[in-house]
Amino acid sequence: MKKNQLNFRFVILAIISVFLFFASFQHIYAQGAKKNNVRLKANYVKIMNNEVYFDLKAGSRIDKKNVDIANIELLISNEFYDEEIKLGSVTTNMNGECRFVIKDINTLKPDSTNTFNIVVSFKGNDKFKRASKSISFKDAQIKAELITKDSINYIRAKLLDTSKDSLISDTPLTVQVQRLFQPLYIGEEFYLTDENGIIIVPIEEGIPGVNGILTFEVVLNDNEYYGTVKAIVIAPIGTLIEDESTFDERKMWSPRNKTPLFLLIFPNLLILGMWGLIVYLIINLFKISKSKI
Repeated sequence: MKKNQLNFRFVILAIISVFLFFASFQHIYAQGAKKNNVRLKANYVKIMNNEVYFDLKAGSRIDKKNVDIANIELLISNEFYDEEIKLGSVTTNMNGECRFVIKDINTLKPDSTNTFNIVVSFKGNDKFKRASKSISFKDAQIKAELITKDSINYIRAKLLDTSKDSLISDTPLTVQVQRLFQPLYIGEEFYLTDENGIIIVPIEEGIPGVNGILTFEVVLNDNEYYGTVKAIVIAPIGTLIEDESTFDERKMWSPRNKTPLFLLIFPNLLILGMWGLIVYLIINLFKISKSKI
């Protein structure tokens, strides 16, 4: 009887051990097979008389930290009613960023409301789940020019909805001058278009520019309906920048062939003097050794 009880207990313990082993194995496998979510960002940008593109970014939150996802392929397609037209693909860089350029916006097909619907998708891989991001926008354009009135220069810009061939009023536009690191804003932070979709912004004097050339940008920035639209105006109204470079002068920070003269003369005199002293001592030593003979 006791022997049967021992056997029964042994069997129960063996079953429980096997169950716990498989449960822990499944847990470890599930942990190893766990995939992270992917967050996609997409911004539509149109530069007048230039290029149209989508700025894309892929990221994820891993171990409570935001991480950029590099070297993954993003597919871009144009949704047109029930049809999905493939536009191409692009791969993210080390910062999880990439840019997809549309050579001609007329190749995109809008829906019945003249809205373009774009889908950015990621198929997924061993580490990350599949993801997609949809953006919608209408086509707008900015017509900008430089005008002069009473000896004062102005930037005049008109904002239009090309899908309706209508003006866009009460919408903020920014006027700025291109700079190497950060644009220089002109006047106020933004200007609202009037009932005719127009802004007129005075340009202050004394803005420096290379060869007196200034490059102005009129920007509709990340609009809910039209994305980012930018018009560029190049105007020779800047203040000439004086060339203060000392590249062709003999300065300490100049190139080697422009070394200051005192750095050429003084060290060479010291070197000649040292060698002259050495030669003099050698000659005297030679004379002393001969006189002893």
